[in-house]
Amino acid sequence: MTLFHVHLYLTGSVFWIMQKSSSFMLPNSTELLYSSRSTTADLTVSLGVPRTRRKRYISPREMSALLDYHNQVRAQVSPPAANMEYMVWDERLARSAEAWAEQCVWDHGPSHLMKFIGQNLAIHSGRYRSVMDLVKSWYYEKQHYSFPYPYECRPSCPLKCSGSVCTHYTQMVWASSNRVGCAIHTCTNMNVWGNTWRQAVYLVCNYAIKGNWIGEAPYKMGRPCSACPPSYGGTCNNNMCYSGLRSNKVTWF
Repeated sequence: MTLFHVHLYLTGSVFWIMQKSSSFMLPNSTELLYSSRSTTADLTVSLGVPRTRRKRYISPREMSALLDYHNQVRAQVSPPAANMEYMVWDERLARSAEAWAEQCVWDHGPSHLMKFIGQNLAIHSGRYRSVMDLVKSWYYEKQHYSFPYPYECRPSCPLKCSGSVCTHYTQMVWASSNRVGCAIHTCTNMNVWGNTWRQAVYLVCNYAIKGNWIGEAPYKMGRPCSACPPSYGGTCNNNMCYSGLRSNKVTWF
């Protein structure tokens, strides 16, 4: 059967089907884990990607588009968030995303990093226009997600998703996930659930602090910036806790 719709969601798998092109998201973004928080020091050691000179896997324009879109989504959550943190670009996360994207493996990884970082994946085959076509598919999961209100979180918050997956969206709006780094890589041949995709555009976004913890809501509901961590000093920007920092990027390699 040939489908000509721009977007199509099916239960069991979440994917788009486009005429002469296809896009997929892996059903689980960050694997759902029980809370056993890792420290920033642990993350820094684990992201030991060699600082060698190399071709960048994402352009400055794409980087800005991805970051701005994440913050736009985070600022507009409903119900409003009391502790939503402004997201900044993290070069260490971007380098780890590059290292994984170039493996052309349709799965989360590498396994030793998954306990430290969150990860969203998307893939596209066929006519490619913009990285935003891929990242917006994560946001569209919002239509299937119901925010767990405080009275539902006793003793723990339920995962309320009426679709096949909502965890790409919840990772995007996880309040304490205030750093992101992404990479885009074109894979000549890539195995996607038993099928070979040619010239597949592969997007990997890594997040810290890791989100999608079992029994927790993505954020605290309340007046914007009314429950910001003390480190923000009470500064609020566009409904988000804001430190004034936009990126930890020191240099381009």
